[in-house]
Amino acid sequence: MSDTFYDRSVTSTGITVLSERIDTVRSVAIGIWAAVGSRDEAPEEAGMSHFIEHMMFKGTPTRTAAEISETFDRMGAELNAFTGKEYTCYYSRVLDTNVGPAIEALSDMVSHSLMADDACESEREVVLEEISRHEDTPDDKVHDLFASALWGDHPVGRPVLGRRETVGGFGNAASKDYVSRHYRTGDVVVVASGHMEHEAIVALVEENLRLPEGPRHERPHVTPSVESRLQVVTKDTEQAHICWGVAGLHAQHPDRFALGVMDAILGGGMSSRLFQEIREKRGLAYAVFSYHSLFLDTGAYTVYAGTRPENTEQVVRLIQAEVERILDSGVTEDELHRAKESIKGSMVLGLESTSNRMVRLGKSEITHGTILTMDELVDRIEAVDRDWVARVAVDMLTQPRVLAIVGPHDIGAVTHLLG
Repeated sequence: MSDTFYDRSVTSTGITVLSERIDTVRSVAIGIWAAVGSRDEAPEEAGMSHFIEHMMFKGTPTRTAAEISETFDRMGAELNAFTGKEYTCYYSRVLDTNVGPAIEALSDMVSHSLMADDACESEREVVLEEISRHEDTPDDKVHDLFASALWGDHPVGRPVLGRRETVGGFGNAASKDYVSRHYRTGDVVVVASGHMEHEAIVALVEENLRLPEGPRHERPHVTPSVESRLQVVTKDTEQAHICWGVAGLHAQHPDRFALGVMDAILGGGMSSRLFQEIREKRGLAYAVFSYHSLFLDTGAYTVYAGTRPENTEQVVRLIQAEVERILDSGVTEDELHRAKESIKGSMVLGLESTSNRMVRLGKSEITHGTILTMDELVDRIEAVDRDWVARVAVDMLTQPRVLAIVGPHDIGAVTHLLG
């Protein structure tokens, strides 16, 4: 693959447009990305980025909410959106013959959402229900609890859904003010992947996506101070849900490729050490895995397990034992080879989806990341050796450790597990 696998332009108003042409498909995945997420909210705005994502589907001067859905249904298209800590994306996947109508309709949603008071009122209730569902889903809640315990007051520690107290007060004026500050042309990137022409995408964006002109809003880079911390939510659940972890790497850190390999070996799949030790050998958990999160100025390395409450201590001890083993003895050549092949396989299989390709381009561009070719990515993974993994393990896994638990435990009964 050449180093020019995608095209990039900037419209006259300052919107960045990226596209990747794929001649072997008949679909196009289109995403309108905004550089705004939960980390950009003031405390009294907690959850606003996610709320705005909902409101963009609730009607414009030319389309009701129902007509927006009908527009995409008539095209046989997918339509959805998602909000993260550092971005929001509105996307559709359509036949190549419907690219124009899809971009026009997506642009109408993002440019001209009415944010009407009655729609705000009804959608507030929807989001409050979503928050309640999240609170009632302990294997979801524990990850937010862990983020809060790890990062404290740092912006990435905030839950994407926000808080009931703030969401309950969102209305037309606050919503429009937030959009005017965070949906300027410099904050927005449009990405298309599939069977289309780049120049046609640029022209459609130029014609349809009307936003206030202005540069991207600045985000301060603040590396959080992490301390060893235990956080417990006592809840009458059948399982105890556990997140154990440490601070990780930022999104452009050169060690992120070695971290990915270490993650795969420790808990990234069914052959990983944690899965084999905790689930296969001892039967202590149905779900046990690790993952790493990369953000502008920080990151996290997290291990999750769900187990019966009486097994909580044993599972936490086993997680810590596997961490100590990788610190003491490193990884084997066989583990290294298997992890690298697994990562490369996942990346290549992901290229068969136009949606995955669109997300890869959009996420990298909106976060000021480097967009690497597949050959470059493979080369970075291939360059990882045992010494590099060992160094990254020491740099990360010897940091202050954080433990979050949701389950039928009092904090006093599990305090000793943090040691």
